[in-house]
Amino acid sequence: QLRSLIDQARRPARFILLGSASPTILRESAESLAGRIAYTELTPLSLAEVQGQASQSTHWLRGGFPDSLLAPTDTLQQRWMQNFVQTFIQRDLRNIGYTIPQNTLINLLRMLTQVNGNLLNMSGLSRSLGISQPTVGHYLDILEGSFLISRLQPYFANVSKRLVKAPKLLMRDSGLLHHLANITTYDQLLGNVLLGGSWESYVIEQIRRAAPDGWQFHYYRTHTGPEMNLVLISPNGKKIGIEIKFSTAPTLTRGFMRVSAIWLLTRVTLSYHPVKNTLVPMMSG
Repeated sequence: QLRSLIDQARRPARFILLGSASPTILRESAESLAGRIAYTELTPLSLAEVQGQASQSTHWLRGGFPDSLLAPTDTLQQRWMQNFVQTFIQRDLRNIGYTIPQNTLINLLRMLTQVNGNLLNMSGLSRSLGISQPTVGHYLDILEGSFLISRLQPYFANVSKRLVKAPKLLMRDSGLLHHLANITTYDQLLGNVLLGGSWESYVIEQIRRAAPDGWQFHYYRTHTGPEMNLVLISPNGKKIGIEIKFSTAPTLTRGFMRVSAIWLLTRVTLSYHPVKNTLVPMMSG
């Protein structure tokens, strides 16, 4: 019916289909509406979108879901997050057609908080959960397709044998990450061992939101040590290397400088300055 109606009058945005409200329509649209449909991901609010409504530290702690970010108290924010996780597992996944044991998925999500911002170790997750690696991979595919996580792939440039091939795992919403890790206040976050990984995944997600269409995102690391937290590649092939640190006095590592000098990259360090309460970019070449 939609295909026939669309062909009668081709006007942009005449119909808006919400995948979260009707997964069946979204799934069937790929077959019946080819060439007639455009897909848009409606992400949680980015830092740029909440300027004047919430501070950067609050946005990082609570994430971008509006009801979480704007909750009047920390208790209500945590309660909203708890309800979100339960609803996602008990209703949304089942509506899409996935039947994953509830305890298994909760345990997997909590384990992912510990590896956030690090290389994905499938065998370690498999042993901890007591399920096979293919099953872990299937569950991660579901979480990535549900926009809860992303996997940052390594960059290959004629040295594939020396590169670490595992992707980095990133939790997309920092508020969900902190909720699953039982981090409820900003002071707790600053003293938590997950601080570095949380900051890295948060910054990468904000950069993704701001980047134009067509840009590629990778990380770079070799077995000998040199690495870059993020490598941006523009549609015309320009590379930008980014190092991400939570520090009032960021410095570029030797490995980062060595790689960027070889590639002739634009080098940027993004730091968070607690006093200025903002991201501080430091151009380095």
